Amino acid sequence: MTTQTQTTVEAPITATVDYKLEVAVIPVSDVDRAKAFYAGLGWREDADFQIRDDFRVLQFTPTGSLASVIFGDGVTGAQPGSGAPLLLAVSDIDAAREDLIARGVDVSDVFHSSAFDHNGEREYGPDPERKSYSTFAEFSDPDGNAWILQELTDRLPGR
Repeated sequence: MTTQTQTTVEAPITATVDYKLEVAVIPVSDVDRAKAFYAGLGWREDADFQIRDDFRVLQFTPTGSLASVIFGDGVTGAQPGSGAPLLLAVSDIDAAREDLIARGVDVSDVFHSSAFDHNGEREYGPDPERKSYSTFAEFSDPDGNAWILQELTDRLPGR
């Protein structure tokens, strides 16, 4: 006799509140060096507030982004450089690399990963089919906070 187990899956509750990512915090060791780096990327400086002697907040917004990054003195207790990799979506990864290199940034070669075919190992060059979401490059700020460029030419439905 075979017994079947049924699992009931309930539809998720439809969100009624917008949750918009506004800011990501980046831990840095030298605020002025970080300010020069992010300004050198051509990102918009939104704020540089010295609230107290031990509390200074800077906010920068990447070109074309609705979300920003903040860093400063007293902003976070995280170790400088320990920020999780942050992802920047770009429509043309080669143009993005060229722009960053022209600004003096050390950017990796373009790579792709066929995680399902090659155990997630990095393969250099763009995705052979140039599939959206499949081609990357990376760079770091002076503290080692990692940034990943991801080429998006066609967004997933609903995005």
